[in-house]
Amino acid sequence: MRPFAGTRLSCARTRQPTVEGRSSVNLTANRCENRGVSGVIHATANQLRVAKRLAPRRGASFGERFGRLDLLVNNAGIASLGRLDLLETTEESWDQVLGTNLKGPFFLAQLAACEMVAAIAAGRIPRGQIVNISSISAEAVSTNRADYCIAKAGLAMMTQVFAVRLAAHGVAVYEVAPGIIATDMTAGVQEKYDRLFAEGIAPVARWGTPDDVARAVGA
Repeated sequence: MRPFAGTRLSCARTRQPTVEGRSSVNLTANRCENRGVSGVIHATANQLRVAKRLAPRRGASFGERFGRLDLLVNNAGIASLGRLDLLETTEESWDQVLGTNLKGPFFLAQLAACEMVAAIAAGRIPRGQIVNISSISAEAVSTNRADYCIAKAGLAMMTQVFAVRLAAHGVAVYEVAPGIIATDMTAGVQEKYDRLFAEGIAPVARWGTPDDVARAVGA
C-alpha cells in the first residue's frame, strides 16, 4: 500500500494537552505528512465532531468544499482515564475512550467512504484507501485499560466490515496495530516496559516510535 501522486490525506490529530506540549497522534500525523502525502486535513481527537463538521451541507459536496479525498488515516486516540482496574472503570472514561477511539473513527470512515465511492464512480479518483490505527491492545488483555482494549478490538472488527463492504467499489481498508510505542501515552510506564524488553517481551528489544507507525501507514 503506497499513496499515489496527488493523494489527499485526512489524518486525525488531537488537541489533548500533554506534558511535552505535543501528542503521540500528532507525532504520527507529522511523520505521515513529512513522507510526501500532501493536503493534510487537520482534525481533532473528537472524530465524530470532525465528521459532522465535514459532512456536506447546503448542497455542497465534500469534494466541492475540500477537493479530492483519496486516503483517510484514522489516527486520533486517547488512553484510558487513570488506567483503572475494570471493576473500577468509570462511565466517564468508557464514554470518552469509546467515543474517541471507536465511535468517532466509525462515522468519519463512513463519511470518507461515501465520498470515495462517489468519486471513484465519477472517475475523479482511481481508488480509495482507509487506514485504521488500532493497537496490540485489541488482542493483548490489560485489565486496567478495559475500555481502551475493547475500543481497539472494535476498531479491528470495524476494519474488516468496512473492507468487505467497500471492496467492490475499489476502496481498500487496512489496519495498522502498533505495539509498545514511545509516546506521551506510555511515558508513565517506561520503567516497566524497559524491564520487560530486557526480559524478552518482544523479538526486537526496543521501543517502537511514531516514525515506525508512519512508515507502516505509508508502505
